[in-house]
Amino acid sequence: MEEIEQLAHAALRRIPAPFADHLTGVRLLVEDYAEAAVLTDLGIEDPFELTGLYEGLPLGDKSIDHSGAMPDRIRLFRRPILDEWAERGDITLEHLVAHVLVHEVGHHFGLSDAAMHALEDEAG
Repeated sequence: MEEIEQLAHAALRRIPAPFADHLTGVRLLVEDYAEAAVLTDLGIEDPFELTGLYEGLPLGDKSIDHSGAMPDRIRLFRRPILDEWAERGDITLEHLVAHVLVHEVGHHFGLSDAAMHALEDEAG
């Protein structure tokens, strides 16, 4: 758990300043799995299918009306991350944790999964 948390914080520190400036209030948590209620809400049956989750309101949707709301948070799920890492065998744990973290940071900025995958495809 500690190693994934350290890798995630290191990846967070590598995010460029214009974006990092908007992440100061976002909490980062590492947990074993998402709880059953979250999986049900997302329509996910297998807890190993969810490696990370952004919980909050994307920056573009925030307004003064949302003051006092719970802080945004990014949750990384250790067991699904380790499972994916072991299954793939072609990626370092550091790279996978960074990938999941950046994906969830993308949600904080209001990017859809499709937009993030398109950006990754263009960059890759």
